[in-house]
Amino acid sequence: MAFISLAVNAEEKDPAYFFPPKMQSFPLYGDAAIPNSKPTVDEETGADKGWIQKVSRPYIQVYLPAKVKATGASVVIFPGGAYWGLTFDFEGVQQANYFVDHGIAAFVVKYRIPNDLWMTDKSIGPLQDAQQAMKFARQHASEWNLDPNRMGAVGFSAGGHLASTLATHFNKLKIENPDKINLRPDFLVLVYPVISMDSKVTHLDSRKALLGEKPSKDQIRFFSNELQVTANTPPTLLLHAVDDKLVDVKNTLLFLEALKQASVPVEAHLYEKGDHGFFLLPRDRWQGDIIEWLASNGWLNLKKN
Repeated sequence: MAFISLAVNAEEKDPAYFFPPKMQSFPLYGDAAIPNSKPTVDEETGADKGWIQKVSRPYIQVYLPAKVKATGASVVIFPGGAYWGLTFDFEGVQQANYFVDHGIAAFVVKYRIPNDLWMTDKSIGPLQDAQQAMKFARQHASEWNLDPNRMGAVGFSAGGHLASTLATHFNKLKIENPDKINLRPDFLVLVYPVISMDSKVTHLDSRKALLGEKPSKDQIRFFSNELQVTANTPPTLLLHAVDDKLVDVKNTLLFLEALKQASVPVEAHLYEKGDHGFFLLPRDRWQGDIIEWLASNGWLNLKKN
């Protein structure tokens, strides 16, 4: 009994027991070559303003909770930005800190912006980075005391399209994965997401940035994720404002119906008012809905160490 008491006291002297450790940032592909990449000068801009553009070198930021709060669950976050840029502060860093406050580790992905100047095939670049981010998280799970079976994906706007692309195309390998690490998110949270590439529904600027002016029918189908749902698509939470003027709520409704038809567990929260970005909606309301859904589905069960 005395030994146990000493062990607890020693752990509680570690600052990381009560306080989250400092954020860590890593090149997404480590020392390896970035796939599907052309030689180019790094012209990234806007990191100091929270709106990042011209990303050609992807990174991943790691936010860990204090040990006293840690649940062992984690999320990989994809900020939005219409595939033209990344709303990195509001839809990345701020969300990561919210999850950390609730004991959930967060990986924020600074994925490449589709561009023919630095990509051989710009349409698959973001998906490659999403698959690599999931691979990275699971590779480091034991190092950071995370449960590899409670790792989800969270996406906002065009980042929601990327997260849903990962969730419906995880078995269509676009990166090197010799160790066959599982690339499927265990759960999926999509916030005012772009889902479809159908011109009648999609956010046209996002489609143009990802697929170009005249995408083929095969490209449109491949990246219309409501058409790619299977019974193996992860359990999903959808959040969208009915009055969204930028990304039509029909995107969420199409994905909801596809998940229902495939018997995938799904919950949807449609808010009467909130517009795109939920700037008209109290933040604790929709963020609280995410935490409640995660908890009620068992994703936040405390990790037994």
